[in-house]
Amino acid sequence: MIHLSVEIYDTTLRDGAQSPFISFSVEDKIKIAKKLDELGIHFIEGGYPSSNPKDAEFFRRIKNLNLNAEIVAFGSTKRPKIDPEEDSSLKAIIDAGTKYVCIFGKSWTLHVKHVLKISLEENLRIIEETIEFLKDKGKKVIFDAEHFFDGFKEDKDYAMKVLKTAEKSGAECLVLCDTNGGCLPFEVEKIISYVLKHIDTKIGVHMHNDSDNAVANTLIAVKLGARHVQGTINGYGERCGNANLCSIIPALKLKMKINCISDEKLKKLYDVARYVAEVANLPLNHNMPYVGDYAFAHKAGVHIDAMLKNIRTYEHINPELVGNERRFLVSELSGRSAIVYLLRSLGENVRKDSSIVSSLLKEIKDLEKDGYQFDIADASLKLFVLKKLKKYKRFFEVEDYKVLVDYSGEKTKAVAIVKVKVDDRIEYEAAEGNGPVNALDIALRKCIEKFYPEIKDMRLIDYKVRVLDEEKGTGAKVRVLIESSDGKESWITVGVSTNIIEASFRALIDSIEYKLYKRYG
Repeated sequence: MIHLSVEIYDTTLRDGAQSPFISFSVEDKIKIAKKLDELGIHFIEGGYPSSNPKDAEFFRRIKNLNLNAEIVAFGSTKRPKIDPEEDSSLKAIIDAGTKYVCIFGKSWTLHVKHVLKISLEENLRIIEETIEFLKDKGKKVIFDAEHFFDGFKEDKDYAMKVLKTAEKSGAECLVLCDTNGGCLPFEVEKIISYVLKHIDTKIGVHMHNDSDNAVANTLIAVKLGARHVQGTINGYGERCGNANLCSIIPALKLKMKINCISDEKLKKLYDVARYVAEVANLPLNHNMPYVGDYAFAHKAGVHIDAMLKNIRTYEHINPELVGNERRFLVSELSGRSAIVYLLRSLGENVRKDSSIVSSLLKEIKDLEKDGYQFDIADASLKLFVLKKLKKYKRFFEVEDYKVLVDYSGEKTKAVAIVKVKVDDRIEYEAAEGNGPVNALDIALRKCIEKFYPEIKDMRLIDYKVRVLDEEKGTGAKVRVLIESSDGKESWITVGVSTNIIEASFRALIDSIEYKLYKRYG
């Protein structure tokens, strides 16, 4: 029975944006904030309004959306030797117009002495004056004790003085930060147990993942009594990232029976993870727990056979609880059970000893021997099986294509000409691209978009080439894997040939065919 409640505080838009591959526009941040609100996140940290005009603009615009989540402005304690009223950072936080603000202050003597270069007493005074100033302005203050765990290990008494000062000054929540991400769960357990005996104010945690323990450290903190959890979607963040809310939320809800979001909101988790990855322009880790495409994927024949008898045999939760789905991967390792599952998902009621199962299994194994890889490229696999079953409607046929690559002495230019038949109509299009594959992609789309405009939503998000028989040098066979997305989901297709352009074009064609199959069936 769920009997406790934990606040979820998302810092994707601030701490997550410090990932080296992420640069959110204001529009990006608005879109993500809406998605986080739909997920049921309690606090959304919008950014550092004094650091750049973009974050200040976000706070101006977000006021008009009437979200359920509390939007939080982030900043630091005031600078030494000036009054809070004169601090431009605090002024920007107040101007952001949020009810809640999050302020970080130093709790490790190393940083006080060598970074701020002030006395320990002055640091405590800065924390006190900053929080009291913000409270006088009507703000609810969340205090992030930066480097708290390292600070506690080096000087326990001073780290606790920092917390006591923030508590006495009126902070609503004291957040213990593992800023360097180096703490291990047994250290966190010991330190938080001590803190909870000496602090009455609500305790939260903010964990980084430099030792790959951010999620574990967060969960042990909640088990001990922390009631406020900070993290990011997909674990985005500086260096090795932050605690991953996509793992923390289902662990709290499903494993620890702690209330954080509703059952219905939890089903949005997979979609939110994909959406944020799309906006960040980053591929989502396929093996990420709970929300990865292969988090509930089964390949070994023994596993699949057991799963068909009882799904609990090789799954720790029902993937539908987090909006994900079960996948049985077909390969030379999976055997008849995976084929049966795939056929049943396509409406064919078959048994393991059916002739169609034997026939498909043999053909798939032959294709994999030839270089195909269907356990990853499940979109190409479905198309292959549908065509074998004569259940696939061809949306278009490529009748001819040509590619010309021209080197002018300064740069290389590629031009592709594609001839496509749709119903009884023939379409020709030419396109110039950065390379031959890009040119083919553009020309093919130009032909097909006239009939199926929805493919405009598609984009290629990953392209991989693997040489299969290296000893043949430039005449070797290659396998091309293309991952495509329409902003809602992604899929992978495969092509194999001794000609890299041919292999790529086969994968491209499958990619568009699969998009149309999903749309029209």
